[in-house]
Amino acid sequence: MVAMDFQIEPRVLIGRQEIEVTVCRLAAQINEDYRGKKPILVAVLKGAFVFLADLIRHLDLQVEVEFVCLSSYGQSRESSGKVRVVQGLCTDIRGRDVLIIEDIIDTGLTTDFLLDYLSQQEPSSVKVCALTSKPSRRKLPVNIDYLGFTVPDKFLIGYGLDWDEKFRHLPDICFIEEE
Repeated sequence: MVAMDFQIEPRVLIGRQEIEVTVCRLAAQINEDYRGKKPILVAVLKGAFVFLADLIRHLDLQVEVEFVCLSSYGQSRESSGKVRVVQGLCTDIRGRDVLIIEDIIDTGLTTDFLLDYLSQQEPSSVKVCALTSKPSRRKLPVNIDYLGFTVPDKFLIGYGLDWDEKFRHLPDICFIEEE
């Protein structure tokens, strides 16, 4: 348990060992499905960077990495519902296999927005790999091709997930109790 200066005590939901086993499982599935291909991994910043870093070390594929930065939260614990592109792609994905790397799929609004944004650029295929999914909060259906964990409706932090840019450094996936 890590106590913070912010008067918030994160509680561990998924420990680092369980995360590591799951990342290895996802990498094995991706290795199998993309054998002989050179996919572009599109990580959603900032939350997915830790997951991407661990995942890519277990991939036995030639991959390219690209980042997009989308925003719908700001400083709130609740999504605003309005997604905007803060940083778009720098690479042409036309005719390429694309694998979206997400830290969490919550309402589905951001992922749906990203899928639409990418499909306009005519990739050969687009699949979704999410470390966590919170289906109880889903407003739009999202097909997740590779899923690490289904999580309860709690505000998650750690392992790249943040609250107002805090707590990303925690090695476990934790939650904050509602006050």
